[in-house]
Amino acid sequence: MMKRILAVLLLLLASIPAVAQVTPINRIQGPGAESPMVGQTVTVEAVLTADFRSTLDGIFLQEEQKDWDEDPRTSEGIFVYLRGVQTNGLRPGSLIRVTGQVNEFRGQTQLSRVDKIEAIGQATTVPARIDLPLASPEHWEYYEGMLVTIPGPVVVADTYDLGRYGQVLLAHGARQWSPTNVAEPGEPARAIALENARRRFILDDGNTAQNPKPTPYLSPDGTLRVGDGVDSLTGILTYAFDEYRVYPVGPITFERRNPRPTVPPAVGGTLRVASFNVLNYFNGDGKGGGFPTPRGAKTPAEFARQHAKIVSALIAMNADIVGLIEMENDGYGPESALQELVRGLNAKAPEGVRYAAVVTDADIGSDAIRQAIIYNAATVREAGTAATTSAGPFGTRRPPLAQTFEEIATGGRLTVVINHLKSKGCGEPDPANADANDGQGCWNAERTEAAHLLVEWLKTNPTGVEEEKVLVLGDLNAYAKEDPVRTIIEGGFANALAHFSGATAYSYVYRGEAGALDHALASLALAPHVTGAAAWHINADEPRILDYGMEFNPANLYTDGPWRSSDHDPVLVGIGFAPK
Repeated sequence: MMKRILAVLLLLLASIPAVAQVTPINRIQGPGAESPMVGQTVTVEAVLTADFRSTLDGIFLQEEQKDWDEDPRTSEGIFVYLRGVQTNGLRPGSLIRVTGQVNEFRGQTQLSRVDKIEAIGQATTVPARIDLPLASPEHWEYYEGMLVTIPGPVVVADTYDLGRYGQVLLAHGARQWSPTNVAEPGEPARAIALENARRRFILDDGNTAQNPKPTPYLSPDGTLRVGDGVDSLTGILTYAFDEYRVYPVGPITFERRNPRPTVPPAVGGTLRVASFNVLNYFNGDGKGGGFPTPRGAKTPAEFARQHAKIVSALIAMNADIVGLIEMENDGYGPESALQELVRGLNAKAPEGVRYAAVVTDADIGSDAIRQAIIYNAATVREAGTAATTSAGPFGTRRPPLAQTFEEIATGGRLTVVINHLKSKGCGEPDPANADANDGQGCWNAERTEAAHLLVEWLKTNPTGVEEEKVLVLGDLNAYAKEDPVRTIIEGGFANALAHFSGATAYSYVYRGEAGALDHALASLALAPHVTGAAAWHINADEPRILDYGMEFNPANLYTDGPWRSSDHDPVLVGIGFAPK
C-alpha cells in the first residue's frame, strides 16, 4: 500500500510544471561592455519601467531595488525585444516574468526570442542617480537599460539632429566650448575634450522613425536653442547608434535660458563692418531654373526660402560693408548669385540704403564657392582696386578678396579682406596635413601657410592704396587658439572678437562644442578705431530644421526671418573714425 501511495505522489509531483530559475539582471549585464551570457536562455523577474512597444517594439525592465547587487559596474536594467510576441496586461509598475535569449544588438544587451512573458504582480523600483561628470565616458555602460535621474543643471549643447532623428545633445552644468577655442592645441585641448565627453549625453525621443512630426522638445515659439536647459532629467539610459542616450519617460520642457537676440549686437562707431557665411547661396541659372545646383538649394522653392532668410538677416544687420562667404562662384553678371542678392537687398532696404557689389577681374579660383563683398554705397565708396592672390594654397582653394573703402561722412579709410580657409574635414590629406590629434583637425598646415601668405600679401597694399588700417574677416576654419589665427595675430593683428566678446566668443557649434571659426582681426593701425565686435547668435544656436530646406522638414517650421539663415553666426565690427 505504501509503495502505491508513494508512486501516486511521484506522479502528481511530476505533473507540476517546473519553476524556471530566475537570473538577476545584474548577472546578465555583467561588469563589461558585453553580457557574459550571450546565447543563453534565461528567466527574469523585474519591474517594467518604460513601455516602448509602439516605437521600439519592446520594454525596459529593472530589478527591484532590494535585489540590486553591490557591484557598481553591473547594470540592473535591460531591454526586452517583443516584436511578434503576444503581450497583454503589461504597464509601467508591473512585476514581469519573462523568458528569452540574451544577445547583443548593436552594442546593447537585451533579451529576445521571448517565448513567455506575463505580469505577475505590482512592484516598485527607483531611478539610479548619475552624477556628472563621470570618471570616464565608458562608465555610462554601468547604467545601460536602467531608469536614471541626472541632476542638473542640464544644458542643450547641440540641436543638429533634432528634426531629423528627434534627438538633442545635452551637457551637464553649462554649454561646452571647442577645446582649441579656449586652450592651446595639444594636451591642454585634449584635457578639455575629455572633460566635455565626460559630461555630455544624448536625449532621444525613443522613436526610430526619421523626421518625427511633431518635432519633439520645441518650445511654444517654435525653437530649442543651445544653452536652454532643465534642472534635472529622468529617463531610460541605453545604447543605440554607437552612442549612450536617454529615452524620456515623461514630458520634458526646456526652459529658455538662452533667448533669441532679436536685434544685432551694438558695436558702436560710425561704420559697421560684418562677415557672413551664407551657407552655399546658389541661384541656379539666375532665371528661376538650373536646380538642383552643386550646393545649396535643391529647388526654386528652397532657393526662394533661403533668399528671404539671408536678405532678412542682412537688412537687420544694416552693415556698411559685408564680406560674404560661400557665395556661388558664377561671376558678376546680372544673373549671378551675387547680383541677385544685391537686387533682393535693395528691394527691401530702408530709405537711404543702397547696396552694391565689389567687382573684380582677378582670378577668384576654381572652387564652386567664393568670397564676395557688398557695401552700402550711400555711406562708403570703393577707394582702391579689388584684389586677390593665387599664392600657395590660394591657387587651388578659395582666394581672399580685398578692397579698400572710404567712409563718405568722415573720409576714414580701411582695407577689408574676406577669407575662407580650407575646412578641417580630413578626406585624403597628405602626411603634412593629417590630423595630429592636437585638436586642430586636418589641413592645419595648409591653413597656417595660407594665414602666413595672407599677412605677407597684405603688406604689399594689394588694392593699390597705401593703407595700414586693415580688417581681416571671415571663416578661417580655425578656432581662436589655433595656429592659423595665431599666425595672423603674430603678423601684426589684434583679435577684436576675443577682445570685446571674451575668450568664449563663438560663431559656430559643432558636435556640441561652440567656438569662433569666424574672426575679426584688426591691424595694429586699425585696432584703436575698433569700438566693438560681436557675433549675432541667430544661427549657430538654432536647430537646422528651421532653415530653408524642405526635404526633411515635414513639420514645416520655416519662417522668413533671420533665424537659422545659415549655420554660422554673422560677426559685426564697429569702426570709429574722427569727423573730417
